[in-house]
Amino acid sequence: MAPRVRTKGRSSALIVLGLAALGVYAFDQTAKFLVVSSLTEGSTVRVLGDVLQWHYVRNPGAAFSLATGMTWIFTIIAAAVVVFIVIFAGRIRSLAWALVFGLLLGGVLGNLTDRLFREPSFGLGHVVDFITTPWLIPAIYNVADASIVTSMVIFMILTIRGIGLDGRRAVRESAGPSDSTADDADPAGSGSTPAAPLPAEGTPATPTQLAP
Repeated sequence: MAPRVRTKGRSSALIVLGLAALGVYAFDQTAKFLVVSSLTEGSTVRVLGDVLQWHYVRNPGAAFSLATGMTWIFTIIAAAVVVFIVIFAGRIRSLAWALVFGLLLGGVLGNLTDRLFREPSFGLGHVVDFITTPWLIPAIYNVADASIVTSMVIFMILTIRGIGLDGRRAVRESAGPSDSTADDADPAGSGSTPAAPLPAEGTPATPTQLAP
C-alpha cells in the first residue's frame, strides 16, 4: 500500500510541476512576443500610472538587468538549473514544493529561450524585459523573472515552516528524562534484586524463605 501511495504522490507532484512550468513558460513567451511585435524598444506605456508600466528593453544580463556583461555565464547557469530540476523532480512528493520547482523551471526556461534564440547570437541573446513598477522596485523585468522570485518566496516559507519534499513537517524531538522514566516504569531494570515475598500469616515458612 505504501509504495502505491508514494507513486501517487510523486505523479501528482510531477503533474503540478509540469503544469506550472508550462503555464509560466507559455505566458512569458506570449507576453514577450506581443511586446516585441507591438512596442518600440525604449518606449514606455503607462498601464496604471506609476503603479504599472510597460517599458521595452533588451537585457544582456541577469534578472532585473544585473551583470549585463556576463550573458554566456548566465546561459550556462540557466541550462544547469533546468537539468538539475528535471533530474531532481522525481524526489518531490509535496504539491507545494512541486509548485516551487515548477515556477522556477518555467521562469528559467523562459529567459533561457531568449538567450539561446534571440539576437545577437546563440547563447548570447538578450532577454526581453518590459514590466516596471517604480513604486515597488527600480528595475525592469518580465514574467519569467517574477515567476522565479515568487518561487523563491514560497521556498523560504516552506523552509521556515520545516516542510520537507514529502510534504511532512519536521518535528523536533524534545529532550527529556527518558532513562529515569523507564526505570520508574520498570523497577526490575534498575539492577536491584526484588525482595522475596513474606509467607502469609498462619502458613509455615519453607527453608528457602527462611534462608538469609
